[in-house]
Amino acid sequence: MYYRDAQEFIESTGHEVDGKWYPRVTSIVSIKAKPELYRFYGELNSFAQGEAIKKQSADEGTAVHNAVEAIMLGEDPDVPAEIAPAVAAFQRFRDRMGIKVDPRWVEKMVVHPEERFSGTVDSIAFIGGRTGILDIKTSLSIYRDYSLQTSAYFATAKHAYGMGDLSARWILRIDQSQLCYRCGASRRSKGGRSKVRRPSSGVVFPLPFEECDHEWSETRGDVELKEFEGWENDYSAFLGAKRLWEWENEYWLKKIGYLKA
Repeated sequence: MYYRDAQEFIESTGHEVDGKWYPRVTSIVSIKAKPELYRFYGELNSFAQGEAIKKQSADEGTAVHNAVEAIMLGEDPDVPAEIAPAVAAFQRFRDRMGIKVDPRWVEKMVVHPEERFSGTVDSIAFIGGRTGILDIKTSLSIYRDYSLQTSAYFATAKHAYGMGDLSARWILRIDQSQLCYRCGASRRSKGGRSKVRRPSSGVVFPLPFEECDHEWSETRGDVELKEFEGWENDYSAFLGAKRLWEWENEYWLKKIGYLKA
């Protein structure tokens, strides 16, 4: 990525904590290729269109993220109608699963002093009698890439902040979509773009997908919780990604003194 100067690099890729600068976890994991993202751009008319959709989608995701975090902290936020189905689905899921969070760890900035990186933990949660990192996503699916990010948070909380009782890493995916009554297809509208997906195999509806002109339901919330196991293996891969990211950005990292010149 192009940076105009050292200050832009500093602000775009890291955090300054107690007078020291550290690269962000999300910046580090961005070094990994993302085939789904390439496929997304390939379906569009231009790169500019893709950037516009990404920005609007990110804004919508942030709105869901903020509402969910406020609810987890016991607040009663005003929820825009556009995201209300997703937030309501989260509330039902939280109550059913008995999810509780440590308020001290909601949106907490953390630093790993030995490996020299920083990040923001969404929350540490208690689910089913276990304590773990809970990361909130508003994506279409739960991607394996998320295991790198959560392993970095897990290692930091466990070893740099003394959270020895951590035993899990969860992704909580919160989204919303519509269902076709006639063929079972789903339609997801995000970032000003609608995407129709074929129905799941084995489910019988009155019409086949190819012949259906679709009759859509009201928007409904979708919630999915997934646990990632084997944090040590994922963390080793994260540190490898960090080294590659440092190699890619060696010029700027030496310029700002993070790496030796």
